[in-house]
Amino acid sequence: MTAPDYGKTFALWRAGAAGVWADYTRHAFVQGLSDGTLPRAAFLRYLVQDYVFLVHFSRAWSLGVIKSETLGEMKVCAGTVDALVNHEMSLHVQTCAAAGIDEHALFTAPEAVENLAYTRYVMDAGAQGDFLDLMAALAPCVMGYGEIGLRLAQERAADTPYADWIDTYADAGYQQVCTTVGTMIDTAVARRVGDLASAPRRQAIQDRFTKATTLEVGFWQMGLTGP
Repeated sequence: MTAPDYGKTFALWRAGAAGVWADYTRHAFVQGLSDGTLPRAAFLRYLVQDYVFLVHFSRAWSLGVIKSETLGEMKVCAGTVDALVNHEMSLHVQTCAAAGIDEHALFTAPEAVENLAYTRYVMDAGAQGDFLDLMAALAPCVMGYGEIGLRLAQERAADTPYADWIDTYADAGYQQVCTTVGTMIDTAVARRVGDLASAPRRQAIQDRFTKATTLEVGFWQMGLTGP
């Protein structure tokens, strides 16, 4: 499958992350979702931690509103918070409820070290850096799940029990989120540094994206084998 078109900045970042991007999007956890071999216990462990992750991820996108320089940036960041809090997190609540894990248990679940490392890295990128630092740290999760969802929708086993999860990220609505965020990032980059490929800050921003991608790999591994 060719890489989805989520904007030229994402394409540049994705190419710059190279091997670690493949480690993330084709991790054994992801392949287990596709062919249905992922143990249910591992999936539920991941969902609980991902719910906690999304709480902090939503806070980071809220920080994007503060760091924004335009109304357009503010609207995309606020819209993403809405999508996370009022839509994506509901999948976790429904799936875990069926397994006897209620929303209170999700919200109060202890954070795994891998979760703590990733979420605080993203928050620090936004607190210490500017809007582009924050977007580079946020993008791997948004776009990576979109890419994974599209690929698994084509490759998954017909009887995988994780079809609902795959459909969530392959769905046109989520794909539109990826496209909207990608377009906003392209505009933000042009506004702040011009051509990113030749900008002095290119490597520093790339490093943010690559580090966040590496932390995504650790998150999958935590789900697969436990903290």
